[in-house]
Amino acid sequence: MAFTDTQTRQLKGKLDAKHVKTRNADGATLHYVEGWHVIAEANRIFGFDAWDRRTLSTRCVWTGMSGKHYATAYIARVRVRVRAGEIMVVRDGSGTGQGKGFTPGEAHEIALKSAETDATKRALTTFGNRFGLALYDPERAGVREPSLKARLKQVVEGPWTLKSASGEETAKIEDPDAYLKGLKRVMADAQSIELLFNVWEANLPSVRALNAWYQNRDARKTDIGQTLVAHLRQCAVALVKTPTGTSSDTRTDGQVNGSGTTSRPRIDKSQLALSEIKRVRSKEHLRFVARQPCLVCGRMPSQAHHVRFAQPRGLGLKVSDQFTVPLCAIHHTENHATGNERQWWQDQNVDPLAEAEKLWQQGANEVQESGNQ
Repeated sequence: MAFTDTQTRQLKGKLDAKHVKTRNADGATLHYVEGWHVIAEANRIFGFDAWDRRTLSTRCVWTGMSGKHYATAYIARVRVRVRAGEIMVVRDGSGTGQGKGFTPGEAHEIALKSAETDATKRALTTFGNRFGLALYDPERAGVREPSLKARLKQVVEGPWTLKSASGEETAKIEDPDAYLKGLKRVMADAQSIELLFNVWEANLPSVRALNAWYQNRDARKTDIGQTLVAHLRQCAVALVKTPTGTSSDTRTDGQVNGSGTTSRPRIDKSQLALSEIKRVRSKEHLRFVARQPCLVCGRMPSQAHHVRFAQPRGLGLKVSDQFTVPLCAIHHTENHATGNERQWWQDQNVDPLAEAEKLWQQGANEVQESGNQ
């Protein structure tokens, strides 16, 4: 007796596209299935007590320094054994892993775990599509793509949540058209440019989802985003106008301008109790952050990610480079895809602002040390 009919059917089944991740390597896009998912599938299909893995060998193939960090690379060979009735199915796999850390032990641990996980995935891949075998097929015939109905369900599930400038939920609206009218009204009621942009940012994920929803259901409304951007521009223009309808930048002294109307006097922001928010730009610090290991998985290379909720943001205006942390390409993409960055960081059990502050101090010290040499 080998695998049961249910197990055979599951092993022959297609890989759900939602479990396929992508990353860039040397200019090419690679598709893969995460290690935790492969192990979870093995537990689900074979049973928790019906399979095991054993590391046959490991070897450190490189070790050195990467800036101020220890770095290393490993190769590993893993054997997977699956019990199918009275039969023992044995598959071997080999894999590689790289690690980087503040101590040699940390770097070796990350690299070794990565190599063992990679080898386990390669061994389990031989059992079928559910473990990633389908990704070796250029046609991806073994990958189950979501249907149009499923994509629409992912795009909109309703009711639509209308948010204020602070990001708080103010109303839940069932009808998309009513949601758009409500959003326009909230934007028009904003009392400052900053609040207007905050409203836009808080509702931007819903705007994108609505745009896709309309494109799939109503050909007459092909780009709701452009309509809302035009409304945003109108609201912004209205906010910079004086009560008499003239622009506030026509004069700076509050005197009568050429048209006979009085312009708004310019405010000396340096005299305000709360000064204007500073947005530091430092290419050196961004390069320093990118040299650090990913805060989530420890992989290298990393990318400098701006923590979006660290400061109020506007269209085309990033937060200060002071609030940047290292993320690998995978987690960087995942972070930007989420609609709630605060919750995403909480799920990772990481305080990005505290980490950004540490890196800002470390980066400043590194620049100072290099300048003293």
